[in-house]
Amino acid sequence: MANESIINKELSLEQREELLAILKDRFEKNMDRHQGLEWAKVQARLEANAEKLWSLNEMERTGGEPDVVGYEEGKDEYTFYDCSAESPTGRRSVCYDRKALDSRKKNKPENSAMDMAADMGIDMLTEEQYRALQEVGNFDMKTSSWVQTPSDIRERGGAIFCDYRYGHVFVYHNGADSYYAARGFRGLLRV
Repeated sequence: MANESIINKELSLEQREELLAILKDRFEKNMDRHQGLEWAKVQARLEANAEKLWSLNEMERTGGEPDVVGYEEGKDEYTFYDCSAESPTGRRSVCYDRKALDSRKKNKPENSAMDMAADMGIDMLTEEQYRALQEVGNFDMKTSSWVQTPSDIRERGGAIFCDYRYGHVFVYHNGADSYYAARGFRGLLRV
């Protein structure tokens, strides 16, 4: 069983080439998100980390449109965020976490944001990271996205989400077990 999950997390050569072409095209069309960075260096890093390519493919497959939004020199890491205009379509209608999903007795969503992120090998954005994303573009002008929730809020049954309206990021709360067709989550991956 463990070998099966490893096999499932590998892309074929054709899938890798297709993904790299998509990422390169997006990178070149959105240079304002990553000024001073070179695609050749990003690609070399990706090719050396096949498991990260699989996670990026999952971000792409679920509608996230991942793109490089930063480079941390001290760690020698590139950071990819979901840069789709609205919350990724393949990750909507999910409650916040497994505890919230298990607590629902009726009309359960199919999954939770935290479980999906873990399965994809990515992290959900924090509120601070969500605000940083809005510095490189305007995202979630019609949708909203769950973000990592502080433990004291989660312990009381709540979770937080963000959106961008009227030129500002808004942070809201909801029951962690709630889910809506216009709410998903955004993730990040460090490579």
